[in-house]
Amino acid sequence: MNANGGRPAAPGGPARAGTEPGDGSPARLARLRSALGARWAAGPPRGPSRPEFWRSPLRGPWLTAVFGIVLLFGITIVFVTGLVSYAAYEPDLAAVNDQTPGKGWLGFYLFSWPTSPYWLYRVTQGVHVTLGVVLVPVLLAKLWSVIPKLFAWPPVSSGAQVLERLSLLLLVGGAGFEFATGILNTQLHYIFPGSFYTLHFYGAWVFIGAFAVHVVFRLGRAVRALRAGPRQPAPDSEEAAGLVSPRPAAPTISRRGALGMVGLGSLALLVVTAGQSVGGWFRRTALLAPHGQDPGSGPNGFQINKTAASVGIRSSDTGPAWRLTVRGGRRQIDLTYAQLLGLPQHEALLPIACVEGWSTADQHWSGVRLTDLAALVGLGTHAPQLLVQSVQRGGSFSSVVLSADQVRDARSLLAVRVNGAVLSADHGYPARVIVPGAPGVHNTKWVTRLTFGEPS
Repeated sequence: MNANGGRPAAPGGPARAGTEPGDGSPARLARLRSALGARWAAGPPRGPSRPEFWRSPLRGPWLTAVFGIVLLFGITIVFVTGLVSYAAYEPDLAAVNDQTPGKGWLGFYLFSWPTSPYWLYRVTQGVHVTLGVVLVPVLLAKLWSVIPKLFAWPPVSSGAQVLERLSLLLLVGGAGFEFATGILNTQLHYIFPGSFYTLHFYGAWVFIGAFAVHVVFRLGRAVRALRAGPRQPAPDSEEAAGLVSPRPAAPTISRRGALGMVGLGSLALLVVTAGQSVGGWFRRTALLAPHGQDPGSGPNGFQINKTAASVGIRSSDTGPAWRLTVRGGRRQIDLTYAQLLGLPQHEALLPIACVEGWSTADQHWSGVRLTDLAALVGLGTHAPQLLVQSVQRGGSFSSVVLSADQVRDARSLLAVRVNGAVLSADHGYPARVIVPGAPGVHNTKWVTRLTFGEPS
Protein backbone atom coordinates (compact mmCIF):
# COMPACT_ATOMS: atom_id res chain seq x y z
CA MET A 1 0.00 0.00 0.00
CA ASN A 2 1.23 3.50 -0.67
CA ALA A 3 0.68 6.54 1.49
CA ASN A 4 -2.75 7.16 -0.02
CA GLY A 5 -3.89 3.68 0.52
CA GLY A 6 -3.63 2.67 -3.10
CA ARG A 7 -1.61 -0.12 -4.55
CA PRO A 8 1.86 0.65 -5.85
CA ALA A 9 2.29 0.68 -9.59
CA ALA A 10 3.56 -2.59 -11.01
CA PRO A 11 7.14 -2.52 -12.23
CA GLY A 12 7.20 -1.54 -15.90
CA GLY A 13 3.57 -0.45 -15.74
CA PRO A 14 2.24 2.67 -17.46
CA ALA A 15 3.52 5.97 -16.09
CA ARG A 16 1.69 9.25 -16.15
CA ALA A 17 1.58 10.80 -19.66
CA GLY A 18 4.60 12.87 -20.54
CA THR A 19 6.78 11.67 -17.62
CA GLU A 20 9.04 9.42 -19.70
CA PRO A 21 11.58 10.83 -22.14
CA GLY A 22 10.63 10.40 -25.76
CA ASP A 23 6.96 9.72 -24.93
CA GLY A 24 5.30 9.57 -28.37
CA SER A 25 1.89 8.24 -27.34
CA PRO A 26 -1.11 9.09 -29.52
CA ALA A 27 -2.55 11.14 -26.67
CA ARG A 28 0.51 13.33 -26.44
CA LEU A 29 0.62 13.83 -30.23
CA ALA A 30 -3.03 14.76 -30.16
CA ARG A 31 -2.41 17.35 -27.44
CA LEU A 32 0.49 18.76 -29.44
CA ARG A 33 -1.64 19.06 -32.57
CA SER A 34 -4.35 20.72 -30.52
CA ALA A 35 -1.91 23.25 -29.08
CA LEU A 36 -0.51 24.08 -32.51
CA GLY A 37 -4.00 24.44 -33.93
CA ALA A 38 -4.95 26.79 -31.13
CA ARG A 39 -1.82 28.85 -31.72
CA TRP A 40 -2.60 28.96 -35.44
CA ALA A 41 -6.21 29.96 -34.83
CA ALA A 42 -5.15 32.71 -32.40
CA GLY A 43 -3.61 34.62 -35.30
CA PRO A 44 -0.08 35.94 -35.87
CA PRO A 45 2.26 36.43 -32.93
CA ARG A 46 3.17 39.92 -31.81
CA GLY A 47 5.67 41.73 -33.98
CA PRO A 48 6.21 41.98 -37.74
CA SER A 49 3.77 39.17 -38.55
CA ARG A 50 0.88 41.46 -37.56
CA PRO A 51 -0.31 43.88 -40.28
CA GLU A 52 -0.59 46.80 -37.86
CA PHE A 53 3.13 46.52 -37.09
CA TRP A 54 3.86 48.16 -40.45
CA ARG A 55 2.63 51.75 -40.34
CA SER A 56 4.02 53.47 -43.42
CA PRO A 57 1.19 55.16 -45.35
CA LEU A 58 3.18 54.85 -48.58
CA ARG A 59 3.23 51.09 -48.96
CA GLY A 60 0.66 49.83 -51.37
CA PRO A 61 0.18 47.87 -54.59
CA TRP A 62 0.70 50.86 -56.91
CA LEU A 63 4.08 51.92 -55.48
CA THR A 64 5.29 48.33 -55.39
CA ALA A 65 4.14 47.79 -58.97
CA VAL A 66 6.03 50.84 -60.23
CA PHE A 67 9.27 49.64 -58.65
CA GLY A 68 8.59 46.12 -59.90
CA ILE A 69 8.07 47.15 -63.53
CA VAL A 70 11.25 49.23 -63.51
CA LEU A 71 13.17 46.23 -62.16
CA LEU A 72 11.51 43.88 -64.65
CA PHE A 73 12.99 45.77 -67.59
CA GLY A 74 16.21 46.81 -65.87
CA ILE A 75 17.16 43.39 -64.49
CA THR A 76 16.33 41.75 -67.83
CA ILE A 77 18.82 44.06 -69.56
CA VAL A 78 21.43 43.48 -66.84
CA PHE A 79 21.01 39.71 -67.13
CA VAL A 80 21.22 39.65 -70.93
CA THR A 81 24.32 41.87 -70.99
CA GLY A 82 25.81 39.63 -68.31
CA LEU A 83 25.32 36.59 -70.55
CA VAL A 84 26.88 38.53 -73.41
CA SER A 85 29.87 39.36 -71.20
CA TYR A 86 30.37 35.68 -70.44
CA ALA A 87 30.22 34.84 -74.15
CA ALA A 88 32.91 37.47 -74.82
CA TYR A 89 35.36 35.41 -72.78
CA GLU A 90 35.08 32.61 -75.35
CA PRO A 91 34.68 29.99 -72.60
CA ASP A 92 34.37 27.09 -75.05
CA LEU A 93 37.81 27.68 -76.53
CA ALA A 94 39.93 26.59 -73.59
CA ALA A 95 40.00 26.12 -69.85
CA VAL A 96 42.23 29.17 -69.37
CA ASN A 97 39.41 31.36 -70.72
CA ASP A 98 36.70 29.91 -68.50
CA GLN A 99 36.52 30.65 -64.80
CA THR A 100 33.18 28.81 -64.43
CA PRO A 101 33.89 25.10 -64.97
CA GLY A 102 31.03 22.63 -65.11
CA LYS A 103 28.56 25.07 -66.64
CA GLY A 104 26.92 22.26 -68.66
CA TRP A 105 23.68 23.27 -70.29
CA LEU A 106 23.90 26.76 -68.73
CA GLY A 107 26.21 27.58 -71.62
CA PHE A 108 23.61 26.70 -74.25
CA TYR A 109 23.54 30.22 -75.69
CA LEU A 110 27.29 30.69 -76.20
CA PHE A 111 28.47 31.96 -79.56
CA SER A 112 31.74 33.01 -81.18
CA TRP A 113 32.43 36.56 -80.00
CA PRO A 114 32.79 38.98 -82.96
CA THR A 115 35.55 41.52 -83.52
CA SER A 116 33.17 44.03 -85.13
CA PRO A 117 32.00 46.48 -84.08
CA TYR A 118 35.24 46.93 -82.16
CA TRP A 119 33.45 48.85 -79.39
CA LEU A 120 30.88 46.11 -78.75
CA TYR A 121 32.24 44.86 -75.41
CA ARG A 122 32.84 48.41 -74.26
CA VAL A 123 29.13 49.19 -74.72
CA THR A 124 27.60 45.93 -73.46
CA GLN A 125 29.75 45.73 -70.33
CA GLY A 126 29.40 49.45 -69.67
CA VAL A 127 25.61 49.08 -69.78
CA HIS A 128 25.77 45.96 -67.58
CA VAL A 129 27.78 47.60 -64.80
CA THR A 130 26.29 51.10 -64.97
CA LEU A 131 22.68 49.93 -65.08
CA GLY A 132 23.35 47.44 -62.28
CA VAL A 133 24.61 50.25 -60.03
CA VAL A 134 21.79 52.60 -61.05
CA LEU A 135 19.17 50.00 -60.12
CA VAL A 136 20.40 49.69 -56.52
CA PRO A 137 18.06 52.39 -55.10
CA VAL A 138 15.11 50.87 -56.99
CA LEU A 139 15.93 47.41 -55.67
CA LEU A 140 16.19 48.65 -52.08
CA ALA A 141 12.93 50.58 -52.45
CA LYS A 142 11.18 47.52 -53.85
CA LEU A 143 12.40 45.36 -50.97
CA TRP A 144 11.23 48.02 -48.50
CA SER A 145 7.81 48.18 -50.14
CA VAL A 146 7.19 44.43 -49.84
CA ILE A 147 8.90 43.66 -46.53
CA PRO A 148 5.55 42.94 -44.78
CA LYS A 149 5.09 40.04 -47.21
CA LEU A 150 8.22 38.38 -45.85
CA PHE A 151 6.48 38.06 -42.47
CA ALA A 152 3.00 37.19 -43.76
CA TRP A 153 0.88 34.91 -41.55
CA PRO A 154 0.30 32.01 -41.85
CA PRO A 155 3.73 31.22 -43.30
CA VAL A 156 2.33 28.43 -45.48
CA SER A 157 -1.25 27.84 -46.56
CA SER A 158 -0.98 26.00 -49.89
CA GLY A 159 1.44 24.32 -52.24
CA ALA A 160 1.41 27.36 -54.53
CA GLN A 161 2.32 29.58 -51.59
CA VAL A 162 5.22 27.29 -50.68
CA LEU A 163 6.62 27.72 -54.20
CA GLU A 164 6.03 31.46 -54.14
CA ARG A 165 7.70 31.96 -50.75
CA LEU A 166 10.65 29.80 -51.75
CA SER A 167 11.07 31.84 -54.91
CA LEU A 168 10.81 35.00 -52.82
CA LEU A 169 13.58 33.79 -50.52
CA LEU A 170 15.82 32.96 -53.49
CA LEU A 171 14.84 36.23 -55.17
CA VAL A 172 15.79 38.44 -52.22
CA GLY A 173 18.93 36.44 -51.40
CA GLY A 174 19.95 36.18 -55.05
CA ALA A 175 19.43 39.89 -55.69
CA GLY A 176 21.51 40.83 -52.66
CA PHE A 177 24.27 38.41 -53.64
CA GLU A 178 24.46 39.42 -57.30
CA PHE A 179 24.37 43.15 -56.70
CA ALA A 180 26.86 42.94 -53.82
CA THR A 181 29.41 40.78 -55.65
CA GLY A 182 29.02 42.85 -58.81
CA ILE A 183 29.67 46.13 -57.02
CA LEU A 184 32.63 44.65 -55.12
CA ASN A 185 34.06 43.46 -58.44
CA THR A 186 33.82 46.94 -59.95
CA GLN A 187 36.03 48.10 -57.07
CA LEU A 188 38.43 45.14 -57.43
CA HIS A 189 37.63 44.27 -53.81
CA TYR A 190 37.46 40.47 -53.66
CA ILE A 191 36.51 39.71 -50.07
CA PHE A 192 34.30 36.76 -51.04
CA PRO A 193 35.68 33.20 -51.20
CA GLY A 194 36.37 31.62 -54.56
CA SER A 195 36.37 33.03 -58.07
CA PHE A 196 34.14 36.02 -58.78
CA TYR A 197 33.34 34.61 -62.22
CA THR A 198 32.10 31.29 -60.85
CA LEU A 199 30.12 32.80 -57.98
CA HIS A 200 28.55 35.55 -60.07
CA PHE A 201 27.70 33.21 -62.95
CA TYR A 202 25.89 30.57 -60.91
CA GLY A 203 24.35 33.19 -58.63
CA ALA A 204 22.90 34.91 -61.68
CA TRP A 205 21.14 31.74 -62.84
CA VAL A 206 19.69 31.08 -59.38
CA PHE A 207 18.52 34.68 -59.15
CA ILE A 208 16.99 34.82 -62.62
CA GLY A 209 15.14 31.54 -62.03
CA ALA A 210 13.53 32.93 -58.86
CA PHE A 211 12.92 36.22 -60.67
CA ALA A 212 11.05 34.43 -63.48
CA VAL A 213 8.84 32.52 -61.01
CA HIS A 214 8.08 35.77 -59.18
CA VAL A 215 7.14 37.51 -62.43
CA VAL A 216 4.76 34.68 -63.35
CA PHE A 217 3.01 34.99 -59.99
CA ARG A 218 2.95 38.79 -59.75
CA LEU A 219 2.97 40.40 -63.19
CA GLY A 220 -0.81 40.32 -63.65
CA ARG A 221 -1.38 41.88 -60.22
CA ALA A 222 1.25 44.54 -60.92
CA VAL A 223 -0.40 45.53 -64.20
CA ARG A 224 -3.80 45.83 -62.49
CA ALA A 225 -2.27 47.96 -59.74
CA LEU A 226 -0.72 50.32 -62.28
CA ARG A 227 -4.03 50.69 -64.07
CA ALA A 228 -5.83 51.42 -60.79
CA GLY A 229 -3.47 54.30 -60.05
CA PRO A 230 -1.95 55.53 -56.78
CA ARG A 231 -5.14 55.42 -54.71
CA GLN A 232 -4.86 53.11 -51.70
CA PRO A 233 -7.32 50.20 -51.56
CA ALA A 234 -8.87 49.07 -48.28
CA PRO A 235 -6.31 47.28 -46.09
CA ASP A 236 -8.32 44.05 -45.94
CA SER A 237 -9.21 43.98 -49.65
CA GLU A 238 -7.77 41.49 -52.08
CA GLU A 239 -6.19 44.20 -54.23
CA ALA A 240 -4.29 45.53 -51.20
CA ALA A 241 -2.23 42.31 -51.36
CA GLY A 242 -1.28 42.63 -47.70
CA LEU A 243 0.76 45.78 -48.39
CA VAL A 244 -1.58 48.50 -47.07
CA SER A 245 -1.29 49.26 -43.38
CA PRO A 246 -4.54 49.01 -41.37
CA ARG A 247 -3.15 51.63 -38.97
CA PRO A 248 -1.02 54.01 -41.08
CA ALA A 249 1.00 56.81 -39.54
CA ALA A 250 0.68 60.39 -40.75
CA PRO A 251 2.44 60.81 -44.13
CA THR A 252 5.58 62.94 -44.39
CA ILE A 253 5.98 62.51 -48.16
CA SER A 254 3.69 61.52 -51.00
CA ARG A 255 4.07 58.32 -52.99
CA ARG A 256 5.08 60.33 -56.04
CA GLY A 257 7.59 62.15 -53.84
CA ALA A 258 9.01 58.79 -52.78
CA LEU A 259 9.36 57.80 -56.42
CA GLY A 260 11.14 61.06 -57.12
CA MET A 261 13.54 60.48 -54.22
CA VAL A 262 14.43 57.00 -55.49
CA GLY A 263 14.81 58.38 -59.01
CA LEU A 264 17.20 61.07 -57.79
CA GLY A 265 19.25 58.41 -56.01
CA SER A 266 19.54 56.43 -59.24
CA LEU A 267 20.40 59.57 -61.19
CA ALA A 268 23.17 60.43 -58.71
CA LEU A 269 24.65 56.94 -59.09
CA LEU A 270 24.46 57.28 -62.87
CA VAL A 271 26.43 60.53 -62.71
CA VAL A 272 29.21 59.08 -60.54
CA THR A 273 29.42 55.77 -62.45
CA ALA A 274 28.80 56.24 -66.17
CA GLY A 275 31.89 58.35 -66.76
CA GLN A 276 34.17 55.34 -66.38
CA SER A 277 32.53 53.79 -69.44
CA VAL A 278 32.01 56.98 -71.46
CA GLY A 279 35.58 58.18 -70.92
CA GLY A 280 37.05 61.52 -71.92
CA TRP A 281 36.06 64.52 -69.82
CA PHE A 282 33.23 62.54 -68.24
CA ARG A 283 35.72 60.32 -66.46
CA ARG A 284 36.20 63.14 -63.98
CA THR A 285 32.68 62.47 -62.72
CA ALA A 286 33.32 58.73 -62.23
CA LEU A 287 33.81 58.91 -58.46
CA LEU A 288 33.00 55.21 -58.11
CA ALA A 289 35.57 54.10 -60.70
CA PRO A 290 38.37 51.92 -59.28
CA HIS A 291 41.85 53.42 -58.81
CA GLY A 292 40.53 56.98 -58.73
CA GLN A 293 40.33 59.27 -61.73
CA ASP A 294 43.96 60.04 -62.68
CA PRO A 295 45.85 57.19 -64.41
CA GLY A 296 48.78 59.49 -65.16
CA SER A 297 49.72 61.69 -68.09
CA GLY A 298 51.42 61.26 -71.43
CA PRO A 299 50.93 58.64 -74.16
CA ASN A 300 50.61 55.83 -71.58
CA GLY A 301 48.29 57.82 -69.34
CA PHE A 302 45.16 55.68 -69.49
CA GLN A 303 43.48 53.22 -67.15
CA ILE A 304 44.98 49.90 -66.06
CA ASN A 305 44.03 47.18 -63.58
CA LYS A 306 47.32 45.36 -63.09
CA THR A 307 50.65 47.04 -62.58
CA ALA A 308 53.85 45.22 -63.46
CA ALA A 309 54.82 45.09 -59.79
CA SER A 310 51.45 43.63 -58.72
CA VAL A 311 51.90 40.52 -60.90
CA GLY A 312 55.58 39.93 -60.15
CA ILE A 313 57.19 41.32 -63.30
CA ARG A 314 60.93 41.73 -62.77
CA SER A 315 63.28 43.87 -64.84
CA SER A 316 65.06 40.71 -65.99
CA ASP A 317 61.79 39.38 -67.44
CA THR A 318 61.47 42.27 -69.88
CA GLY A 319 65.10 43.31 -70.29
CA PRO A 320 67.61 42.50 -73.04
CA ALA A 321 67.26 38.76 -72.41
CA TRP A 322 63.53 38.83 -73.26
CA ARG A 323 62.51 36.70 -76.22
CA LEU A 324 59.23 36.20 -78.02
CA THR A 325 58.69 32.55 -78.88
CA VAL A 326 56.33 31.94 -81.81
CA ARG A 327 55.27 28.36 -82.44
CA GLY A 328 52.96 26.74 -84.97
CA GLY A 329 52.83 23.03 -85.53
CA ARG A 330 56.43 21.78 -85.60
CA ARG A 331 57.95 25.16 -86.42
CA GLN A 332 59.24 27.60 -83.82
CA ILE A 333 61.20 30.84 -83.90
CA ASP A 334 62.53 33.09 -81.16
CA LEU A 335 62.57 36.84 -81.74
CA THR A 336 64.51 39.49 -79.88
CA TYR A 337 62.89 42.84 -79.22
CA ALA A 338 64.94 44.40 -82.03
CA GLN A 339 63.82 41.69 -84.46
CA LEU A 340 60.20 42.23 -83.46
CA LEU A 341 60.57 45.95 -84.19
CA GLY A 342 62.10 45.06 -87.55
CA LEU A 343 58.95 43.29 -88.74
CA PRO A 344 56.27 45.23 -90.68
CA GLN A 345 54.46 47.52 -88.24
CA HIS A 346 50.74 48.27 -88.49
CA GLU A 347 48.37 50.55 -86.62
CA ALA A 348 44.91 50.26 -85.04
CA LEU A 349 42.64 52.58 -83.06
CA LEU A 350 41.13 50.45 -80.30
CA PRO A 351 39.91 50.97 -76.70
CA ILE A 352 40.53 48.85 -73.63
CA ALA A 353 37.32 47.74 -71.93
CA CYS A 354 37.22 45.68 -68.73
CA VAL A 355 34.67 43.60 -66.87
CA GLU A 356 34.58 46.17 -64.04
CA GLY A 357 32.77 48.52 -66.44
CA TRP A 358 35.56 51.00 -67.12
CA SER A 359 36.94 51.62 -70.57
CA THR A 360 39.35 53.96 -72.29
CA ALA A 361 38.95 56.10 -75.33
CA ASP A 362 40.37 54.70 -78.57
CA GLN A 363 44.14 54.42 -78.21
CA HIS A 364 46.53 54.54 -81.17
CA TRP A 365 48.36 51.19 -81.12
CA SER A 366 51.16 50.04 -83.40
CA GLY A 367 52.83 46.65 -83.70
CA VAL A 368 52.95 43.43 -85.66
CA ARG A 369 49.79 41.79 -86.94
CA LEU A 370 49.06 38.40 -85.42
CA THR A 371 48.61 36.99 -88.93
CA ASP A 372 52.12 38.14 -89.85
CA LEU A 373 53.50 36.32 -86.82
CA ALA A 374 51.54 33.22 -87.85
CA ALA A 375 53.12 33.47 -91.31
CA LEU A 376 56.56 33.26 -89.73
CA VAL A 377 55.78 29.66 -88.72
CA GLY A 378 54.18 28.76 -92.04
CA LEU A 379 50.51 29.37 -91.27
CA GLY A 380 49.84 32.26 -93.63
CA THR A 381 46.59 34.22 -93.49
CA HIS A 382 44.49 31.22 -92.39
CA ALA A 383 45.84 31.25 -88.87
CA PRO A 384 44.12 29.01 -86.32
CA GLN A 385 43.33 29.92 -82.73
CA LEU A 386 46.15 31.20 -80.60
CA LEU A 387 47.42 30.57 -77.08
CA VAL A 388 48.97 33.75 -75.65
CA GLN A 389 51.21 33.45 -72.59
CA SER A 390 52.61 36.17 -70.36
CA VAL A 391 55.62 36.29 -68.05
CA GLN A 392 53.42 37.49 -65.17
CA ARG A 393 53.68 35.38 -62.02
CA GLY A 394 50.60 36.45 -60.09
CA GLY A 395 46.95 37.24 -60.70
CA SER A 396 44.51 35.69 -63.13
CA PHE A 397 44.55 35.49 -66.93
CA SER A 398 48.28 35.13 -67.41
CA SER A 399 47.30 33.04 -70.45
CA VAL A 400 44.42 33.28 -72.88
CA VAL A 401 43.24 31.56 -76.05
CA LEU A 402 42.04 33.76 -78.91
CA SER A 403 39.72 32.44 -81.60
CA ALA A 404 40.78 32.11 -85.22
CA ASP A 405 38.48 35.00 -86.16
CA GLN A 406 40.17 37.21 -83.60
CA VAL A 407 43.63 36.24 -84.82
CA ARG A 408 42.73 36.88 -88.47
CA ASP A 409 41.32 40.36 -87.92
CA ALA A 410 43.74 42.87 -89.46
CA ARG A 411 43.44 45.07 -86.36
CA SER A 412 44.67 42.34 -84.00
CA LEU A 413 48.23 43.23 -83.09
CA LEU A 414 51.10 42.30 -80.89
CA ALA A 415 51.54 45.95 -79.93
CA VAL A 416 54.88 47.50 -79.02
CA ARG A 417 53.86 51.17 -79.03
CA VAL A 418 50.81 53.21 -78.01
CA ASN A 419 50.01 56.80 -78.94
CA GLY A 420 53.43 57.15 -80.52
CA ALA A 421 55.40 56.01 -77.47
CA VAL A 422 56.97 52.76 -76.33
CA LEU A 423 54.67 50.78 -74.02
CA SER A 424 55.22 51.53 -70.36
CA ALA A 425 55.98 48.68 -67.97
CA ASP A 426 52.44 48.83 -66.59
CA HIS A 427 50.95 48.72 -70.09
CA GLY A 428 52.83 45.55 -71.01
CA TYR A 429 56.32 46.39 -72.24
CA PRO A 430 57.89 44.93 -74.28
CA ALA A 431 54.78 43.63 -76.10
CA ARG A 432 51.10 43.09 -75.49
CA VAL A 433 48.17 41.76 -77.46
CA ILE A 434 45.41 44.13 -78.57
CA VAL A 435 42.28 42.63 -80.15
CA PRO A 436 39.15 44.50 -81.29
CA GLY A 437 36.10 43.88 -79.14
CA ALA A 438 37.85 41.60 -76.63
CA PRO A 439 37.56 41.98 -72.84
CA GLY A 440 40.51 43.80 -71.32
CA VAL A 441 41.94 40.68 -69.67
CA HIS A 442 42.24 39.04 -73.10
CA ASN A 443 44.55 41.83 -74.26
CA THR A 444 47.42 40.06 -72.53
CA LYS A 445 50.39 42.13 -71.37
CA TRP A 446 54.08 41.16 -71.06
CA VAL A 447 53.70 38.51 -73.79
CA THR A 448 56.51 35.99 -74.10
CA ARG A 449 55.00 33.10 -76.08
CA LEU A 450 52.49 32.71 -78.94
CA THR A 451 51.38 29.19 -79.87
CA PHE A 452 49.16 28.93 -82.93
CA GLY A 453 46.76 26.00 -83.17
CA GLU A 454 46.97 25.18 -79.46
CA PRO A 455 44.25 22.55 -78.81
CA SER A 456 41.29 23.53 -76.64
